[in-house]
Amino acid sequence: RTAASEARGDRPGQRLWGVVSEVGGHTRLFENRYSGTLHALIFSGFLVLLTALIEEAGKAVAPGFSLDAIGGTTWIALLQDVFELLVLVGVCMAAYNRHVRRPARFRGSNQRDAAIILALIFCEMVGLLLHDGFLNAQGGDPSAAWQPVGSALARLIEAAGIQGSAAVPWADVFFWTHILALAAFLPYIATSKHLHIFMAVPNIYLRNLGPRGTLRTADPGAPSLGVKEVDELSWKQMLDLYSCTECGRCQDVCPAFSAGQPLSPKVLIMDVRNHLRKRGRAADGAHLLGDVVRDDTLWACTTCSACMEVCPLHIEHVPLIVDMRRQLVEQGRMEPQLQDALASLARYGNSFNRSERARSAWTKELDFAIKDARREPVDVLWFVGDFAAYDPRVQRLTQSVARVLHRAGVDFGILYEAEHNSGNDVRRAGEEGLFEQLAQHNIETLARSAFSRIMTTDPHSLNAIGQDYPRLGGRYPVLHYTQLLLELLDQGALTPTRDRELVVTYHDPCYLGRYNQGYDAPRRLLQQLGLTVHDMPRCRENSFCCGAGGGRIWMDDRGQTERPSENRIREAVALGDAHQFVVACPKDLVMYAAAVQATGMDGRIEVVDVIELVEAALAPMEVLVAAR
Repeated sequence: RTAASEARGDRPGQRLWGVVSEVGGHTRLFENRYSGTLHALIFSGFLVLLTALIEEAGKAVAPGFSLDAIGGTTWIALLQDVFELLVLVGVCMAAYNRHVRRPARFRGSNQRDAAIILALIFCEMVGLLLHDGFLNAQGGDPSAAWQPVGSALARLIEAAGIQGSAAVPWADVFFWTHILALAAFLPYIATSKHLHIFMAVPNIYLRNLGPRGTLRTADPGAPSLGVKEVDELSWKQMLDLYSCTECGRCQDVCPAFSAGQPLSPKVLIMDVRNHLRKRGRAADGAHLLGDVVRDDTLWACTTCSACMEVCPLHIEHVPLIVDMRRQLVEQGRMEPQLQDALASLARYGNSFNRSERARSAWTKELDFAIKDARREPVDVLWFVGDFAAYDPRVQRLTQSVARVLHRAGVDFGILYEAEHNSGNDVRRAGEEGLFEQLAQHNIETLARSAFSRIMTTDPHSLNAIGQDYPRLGGRYPVLHYTQLLLELLDQGALTPTRDRELVVTYHDPCYLGRYNQGYDAPRRLLQQLGLTVHDMPRCRENSFCCGAGGGRIWMDDRGQTERPSENRIREAVALGDAHQFVVACPKDLVMYAAAVQATGMDGRIEVVDVIELVEAALAPMEVLVAAR
């Protein structure tokens, strides 16, 4: 009630349907078949067994209360009997999963907590089943004919010589076994990770329905930006903490964790939650930043959002991390390399410490002039981005894009030295003020330009312009270059040759894929070039990050056990038949080309940009001029 506010009450129908599909259908949970199955057995069983709880509570309040009128001794008794066994099966599967299979994602979870909960549920189910069995052995139970499991147990009990009145005390023993297990279970939930039993539905209902990249807007009137203490969290962030099941799915897909860096999204949520609980009882003198959450933990995040993609409870890890980063930036607690990059961005509008006038130097090697969109109207305004403009390793691809657009007759232009970094990674690094400075400059420049739509080769710029700029008044139709190239192919403006039989694998960039749902255009484009796309196991929404996002490309990556980009290259090579690793992001080209060298995979796989394949497939005489 005292936490910072967040608006989460819009679109109630969509929110409610999300609860039905996520909770009722277990859609995200079933992405892990074994865990989804055991959870579904326990969850559905508890829903059915609520009827038994209602009946027992009703009898306590009003003697003689029963559900007989609506089938309490018939079909309800049958469901209870079957689901008591199914819950027991689910508990055994869970115990096997935790103590025999022991998936790596459970590392860091509270195993003692999980063991206690499973033991209590086990006692409750055994109590219910044996209570029914001894009641049936006692005789006279009107539900006996509808209880196949209870009847089977009764026959075993009778075979052991216990029946009639001799079964009564045993029925009482197991009745109280069930009741005492339930009595221990309910209050224990409040202080355990199983609080998610009550928090899951509201947290899923109140999930973010906006773009994946939405961040909490910093209050310019606040004494400081971001979050430095736990009581500065929003109420939704606090609800996230209490909803965590410690399942470790987020940890399992985190590129920082896999690289041996000090970040586990799961442990981060657990640590902040435990600190919140302590502050609720008594201040212990510990501060959220530095004491509870280390600086290097926060800086390890690539903001790839894989953790949020797989979380069954829709916990929002990345916005929480960015909120805490904002405070680290305000206090100057960052690596020197990051500090230098931010200083360069503030001074020159780019992270390469180069003059604005050098931004368009790559155009001088072209045999045609590119329009200046500030001075003459264009159909497509190309927002080039820093790496595409300044990095020598990427400039050749930038020139290829220009040549293909020119050959297709696209009316396009650029902003030349007036373009500044989009600010996407600046904002995710926590420098909110600098982000707004960069964004406002670009918005003002775009306001003085005449164009129909914006195209960019950089998914990070795509995300900033499409998702962040509207909050500052900059609303534009923006698309990725793979979308425009596919459009040109579909229109016949480009006619590729299809005489090559080549198998490639395509890497989904985080900010094109998970953040902006750009999965299909690159694949359709490659297929239209006559190429066979063999996806890696981790693809589309489950794609593995290159490790450059969230400002990580400006930070030191030494000390990692294996860089995320190297891990990804090994995954591509393991396919066996793909000899080209196709990227659609300038940062990806830089990261993965270096990873191929670092892993010694030269000659086994080649990193190529989509535009290289497009240009190679275009015979000069077959390029048609687009219809005006």
